[in-house]
Amino acid sequence: MDMQAIQAFFNREDAFASHNGMRITELREGYARAETEVQPYHLNGAKTVHGGAFFTLADFAFAAASNSKGQLALSINSSISIFKGADTGKLIAEAREISTSAKLASYEVTVRNEAGELLATFQGMVYRKSVSLESLLPVQNPT
Repeated sequence: MDMQAIQAFFNREDAFASHNGMRITELREGYARAETEVQPYHLNGAKTVHGGAFFTLADFAFAAASNSKGQLALSINSSISIFKGADTGKLIAEAREISTSAKLASYEVTVRNEAGELLATFQGMVYRKSVSLESLLPVQNPT
């Protein structure tokens, strides 16, 4: 699968991220950028972005980056540290591969606002399965 196909796959098939208004806006091998505009449904009771929204955006970028080689990679460990809140504007998560082997890979993700301020960092590790992403695509019947 090429990068455009993988990016389209994640933007189409990740129902949870889509439901939360999140999109992969850039993808290359070992790297992904995900964005969302803060909406009222992203806010917690204190009227700031819910920790789960930060985590979901970072995890979405992590998923796309870790699957960018076209081989199914699933998270086996992840954590987030939130340094600064947000209540409006765009949130941008950038995931980068920092270590890889045949079966395991580690990623760091930063979450920033439009001004470039660091809001959170996320660390994740994936297990690479012996399954291609392409095999997950729905079979299309020829017409």
